[in-house]
Amino acid sequence: MSNLDRQAALTVCGGRGFVVAEPVRELLSPRRVQLGESTEVRRLLPNLGRRMVGAWAFVDHYGPDDIADEPGMQVPPHPHMGLQTVSWLHEGEVLHRDSTGSLQTIRPRELGLMTSGRAISHSEESPRPHARFLHGAQLWVALPDAHRHVEPHFQHHADLPQVTAPGLTATVILGALDGAASPGTTYSPLVGADLALAAGTETNLPLDPDFEYAVLSMSGEAEVDGVPVLPGSMLYLGCGRTELPLRAVSDAGLMLLGGEPFEEEIVMWWNFVGRTDEEIRKAREEWMTSDRFGEVKGYDGARLDAPEVPATQLKARGRVR
Repeated sequence: MSNLDRQAALTVCGGRGFVVAEPVRELLSPRRVQLGESTEVRRLLPNLGRRMVGAWAFVDHYGPDDIADEPGMQVPPHPHMGLQTVSWLHEGEVLHRDSTGSLQTIRPRELGLMTSGRAISHSEESPRPHARFLHGAQLWVALPDAHRHVEPHFQHHADLPQVTAPGLTATVILGALDGAASPGTTYSPLVGADLALAAGTETNLPLDPDFEYAVLSMSGEAEVDGVPVLPGSMLYLGCGRTELPLRAVSDAGLMLLGGEPFEEEIVMWWNFVGRTDEEIRKAREEWMTSDRFGEVKGYDGARLDAPEVPATQLKARGRVR
């Protein structure tokens, strides 16, 4: 999914200097962003004061939206570099096309994982016809320097491993949780899991104390480590946890995001993740004037123009804890 903000700002993210090395309970409120004509998203990352969680660098939550009489998601072809996109649905479908030739309909609780590597372009749209409701999350994972120029590719996994306990079904989207490992390719230690909780459930989820974590609420009423987390908000949890108490007031859907704190600092602007201001500007220029990012074939419409890069100059410098 694209960042369609026409005033996209250059942002320095990552580095371990701001990682919270102990358990915390930091509730993050979303920023509302219009995505196309009929989809509004709630942006949780990057957030004021909290830019990343492990390698997770971007989190949008959208819906549930009634799109029975609407076009639904309509995101024209746009570029990415230096990241992976993770498409995750609770309701509806999204048709993915990209410049490697991939064409795939992604359905609820199926993993759509696109690795941009050095350069890719893609589009996302609600199929015609489509389901009445659309509800999901779009996430980005920053690629570490050693892997950020890999060949672009797309993976689709409809059958994902689960961890179960009374009242809890945890679907492992990326990485590993309690011994269950996703088939999705990762390039740094991380985890993403969908947590479905039945009303009245109280349970503890095992965690890796070396990871930092956050929990996104997708639906229902739930408490995470005693903190009520409403749909469309996210609770940052810091590091140093071996388990996470969960309590469902009603049937609830959550997403657990975590990973080893990302050591490198990155420069993130629009749909690009790089390391320098110059690299970002070059990518923007090449999207507008060259074929570096390839062509998305079959999309009915024009591709997306890049906004102007602001005059601000940023330099990313890595830090080690």
